[in-house]
Amino acid sequence: MLIGLRGLAMGAADVVPGVSGGTIAFITGIYEELLATISGIKPSLLKTWKNEGIRAFWREGNFNFLLALLTGIAISILALSHLIAWLLANHPVLLWSFFFGLVLASVFFVGKQVKSWGFRTILAFIAGATVAWYITSLPPMAQDDSLLFLFVCGMIAICAMILPGISGSFILLILGAYETVIASIKAFDVKNLAVFGAGCIVGVLAFSHLLNWMYKKHHDLTVALLTGFLLGSLQKLWPWQIETELLYTHSDGREDWLMENVLPAQFNGDPQTLPVILIFIVGFSFIFIIERLAKR
Repeated sequence: MLIGLRGLAMGAADVVPGVSGGTIAFITGIYEELLATISGIKPSLLKTWKNEGIRAFWREGNFNFLLALLTGIAISILALSHLIAWLLANHPVLLWSFFFGLVLASVFFVGKQVKSWGFRTILAFIAGATVAWYITSLPPMAQDDSLLFLFVCGMIAICAMILPGISGSFILLILGAYETVIASIKAFDVKNLAVFGAGCIVGVLAFSHLLNWMYKKHHDLTVALLTGFLLGSLQKLWPWQIETELLYTHSDGREDWLMENVLPAQFNGDPQTLPVILIFIVGFSFIFIIERLAKR
């Protein structure tokens, strides 16, 4: 149940462009086990099944953990996709302020996992922040609904989803596939979801081996890099944004704009400054509450 609850939190984060499920996994203390479990799924497991039976296969693959986590993620995505879409459309300033506080607190939380800060770790931190800042500054591409494109997007997005600080949903937004994926989830489009899911499986199995190796062999460098990712992604979560340039218009008349971060006084509309500050504090405090519960 506890693993399933972590999955619910990860799923909720993965739905929102700008927030990473990997961040939630790191905060709740299951990131290392998640990487080890995913990277442990390999052909030798089939040999274990053949020689020792299904129980040994299930135990060696840590599938109890994986099943509970994925169930929580799936339930959360299916249940919250409508709510998150509504919040993004009707209360974006308040939603972004909550996640800004959440991720800012995560910078401190993840950063303190580095055992020894030095020249190399600081350099990795700066590199991570620079890469994340650049990625989250990219304008969205035109939408492409082809199945091959969905497969490739699944491969790329899932890699981002297991990286703290790099949002898989935002990667989908940049690639122009976010709306297609969310619409497929809402309509339960089996064909699109199956193709996207297949891309996710291929991507996560390939990428998790590299990340798990880095985490074990170069722990401080990897965590410093991930901390930089978190810091660099904050610019995407700034609550007050204005439309600056029309990127493209969909066939149904909907418009996608390039957004620019501004101060509350420059915001078009009610900046809701006091509610934003209060919700920011709630989001910031939420991380430390989760950390305390995870330790207990």
